[in-house]
Amino acid sequence: MKPVSHALLWVLTASLSVIAAVRGDGYPPSGFVDLVEIDASIQVDLRYLGRDNFLGRPVDGYQANRLIVSEAAGRALARVQAELQPMGLGLLVYDAYRPQQAVDHFVRWAQDLDDQATKSEYYPDVGKDKLFEEGYIAARSGHTRGGTVDLTLVDIQSGQTLDMGTPWDFFGPESWPAFADLLPQQRANRLLLRALMLRHGFRPLEQEWWHFTLEDEPFPDTYFNFPIRASTATP
Repeated sequence: MKPVSHALLWVLTASLSVIAAVRGDGYPPSGFVDLVEIDASIQVDLRYLGRDNFLGRPVDGYQANRLIVSEAAGRALARVQAELQPMGLGLLVYDAYRPQQAVDHFVRWAQDLDDQATKSEYYPDVGKDKLFEEGYIAARSGHTRGGTVDLTLVDIQSGQTLDMGTPWDFFGPESWPAFADLLPQQRANRLLLRALMLRHGFRPLEQEWWHFTLEDEPFPDTYFNFPIRASTATP
């Protein structure tokens, strides 16, 4: 395996990151919350806990299907959920807080150019050696600050996710919110999610329809590294 040309850049960038460890015995740490404690009606499917993700394997730091998020972001999500419920819709969250060790795992995977097992499903038109250059993989993530979420809309009665035109975590312009070649209903679904998230204080990422960051996130400069674990587990 040959390392990608951005490997040295990644090492230098990562060395500048501010990584916060868990302090004391509290879990999650102060300022974070298990989303179920704020709104148990919001559905959770942590894809990085299993194999249904672009790595095709469980990701470091994910030990339980427990959605940890900053308390401020969790309360904002609850307000979005409250607006959706009269429409018969709800939120389904794929990822929120992400440990730095998981981001490091992404980087190692991207550097292994021989591992192409998920290419056809997640990045069919992007060379794996271009994932750093095109911004799909980076050494730091807003998720690690606790104020960023990946999510979609779900029909409460049927349990089916709404058609957004691409799957979550699909690498390609088809996932950009502004992508024009969509069916009218797909475009409407994306616009509904975007409008509600904007209304409740989140800003979108222009390359991923599912990705939103709280405008007034409480930890804008801190990248945490505590694992996502069951509340009864030991640290």
